[in-house]
Amino acid sequence: MANHVLDTRIISSLVKVFADEPLQAPRFRTATALQGEALHFQLAYRGEELLKEAAVSVRGGVAEAITVRKVELVPSELPVYAQHDGNLLRTAPGLYPDLLAPVEPREGIVICPGQWRALWITAEIDDRWAAGEHPLTVSLTSSGGDLLAEETFTLTVLPAALPKQELMHTEWFHCDGIATYYGVDVFSEAHWELIRKFIRTAVRHGINMILTPLFTPPLDTEVGGERPTVQLVDVAKTGDGYAFGFARLERWVKLCLEEGVEYFELSHLFTQWGAKHAPKIIADVDGEPRRIFGWETDAAGPEYRAFLRRFLPELIAWLKANGIADRAHFHISDEPRLEEMDSYRNAVEAVSGLLAGFPVMDALSDYDFYQSGLVQVPVPANDHIEPFIENGVKPLWTYYCCSQYREVSNRFFSMPSARNRILGWQLYKFQADGFLHWGYNFYYSQYSRKPIDPFRTTDAAYAFPSGDAFLVYPGPEGPLESIRLDVLREALQDLRALQLLESYIGREAVIALIEEDLDEPLTFRTYPHSADWLLNKRMQVNERIREAACGKLSAPS
Repeated sequence: MANHVLDTRIISSLVKVFADEPLQAPRFRTATALQGEALHFQLAYRGEELLKEAAVSVRGGVAEAITVRKVELVPSELPVYAQHDGNLLRTAPGLYPDLLAPVEPREGIVICPGQWRALWITAEIDDRWAAGEHPLTVSLTSSGGDLLAEETFTLTVLPAALPKQELMHTEWFHCDGIATYYGVDVFSEAHWELIRKFIRTAVRHGINMILTPLFTPPLDTEVGGERPTVQLVDVAKTGDGYAFGFARLERWVKLCLEEGVEYFELSHLFTQWGAKHAPKIIADVDGEPRRIFGWETDAAGPEYRAFLRRFLPELIAWLKANGIADRAHFHISDEPRLEEMDSYRNAVEAVSGLLAGFPVMDALSDYDFYQSGLVQVPVPANDHIEPFIENGVKPLWTYYCCSQYREVSNRFFSMPSARNRILGWQLYKFQADGFLHWGYNFYYSQYSRKPIDPFRTTDAAYAFPSGDAFLVYPGPEGPLESIRLDVLREALQDLRALQLLESYIGREAVIALIEEDLDEPLTFRTYPHSADWLLNKRMQVNERIREAACGKLSAPS
């Protein structure tokens, strides 16, 4: 609506509202949602005068299940690499909408003259919501109580619930970055409480597998450099070898299970990019903590192999005794290349007999590497996944990172949110078992050379396009979410809704529904770029689910 003070418009979650350009997005006045779903929409607003301490309120629905946050602008100096494709919103450095910050009651929101801004409104649909229509009214009022603007939105809750997420999903959890940013000692009580909050946010958004630092993960670390020590396993050198303590690992696992984590991704046993060295391992040596392995360690040497022969059987016995052996996944080394096959083979041979019966997964993109038989569970990038699909590789995982910026889905600041959300439909069609990303909360520069302020530096110091290194920001009391995290959650909800519809009408019918208006079949490279397509298609899916839930459709025989 428009009045003498403000222009306002309800828009979908797939719009990024830039302060310095006209708002072109269509109005988004109604949506349907399933039980167990988070429904997001936005109130965009623009005024001609500076107004401070404006208040926002939402009436209708289930008030305690609705949150309103400000979409704040964050700087990006590296929005995208050169030779990018055209499926971008903009490429210039500047301020991008991304951070979702709470609206403090005393501060309200600021309306900047001539700038479009947005509020992010989330309805968490649970059993408090009855099936049927729920009209919602979003109001903005001045600090003096005058009504500035009002918009309405109708949310229809369907008589069906999202099924449990079956996809294994990990976004690498960097607990050293939490300690560094907040200035707390590693595994102090303050650190444990922050870890819990960051894990809770992850799980709520469909991240059900957590990178678990048995030893300091040898990831994105400069050769010869170190990341802060975050080692869950105690090690002591003894006369005949080593002794191990698992008290901190036990606390970690207990915390994760309490917060709903289902799977444990055990940190890499060898260094990244070739498996040539051991991770940093600190041990008690004659009463003093000392680094006993690291960059100076030849991964194929007898000392580290002897260590693994002692350590892994004890770890596996502990996993079994604590009932999580069937939830554990191991790693050898991240992103090995063909020219590093020999060193990777040496690493695999060092542990293969010790890890029998456990899934061993690694990110790699060359199908020939997988054909060598060295990798049990390959995790190819989504721009290299085709031969893995064509050859029926199972389980099928995929990932993307900074390198996947042409054609395929990803989630940089500069990309439209539809390019983020389409992932759920791709994962459904190709029956993916897992999705991996390296950056849930990486708060360092590239190679972990120095800490950064994520509110100021969003590209790991000119290394990765903004949006690659982290999904959450370190707020004063814990994580603050991003547009990208909430849209990724929507992608996973789409996946689950498609699986629910499949249970009623069969897989072939669901694929036909997805592709009925596409010029080409859906692939990881070929997909509709339109937000409207995603929103309309999800409405169609929901309508078919509603019909089925009301008994108008029957499950396939």
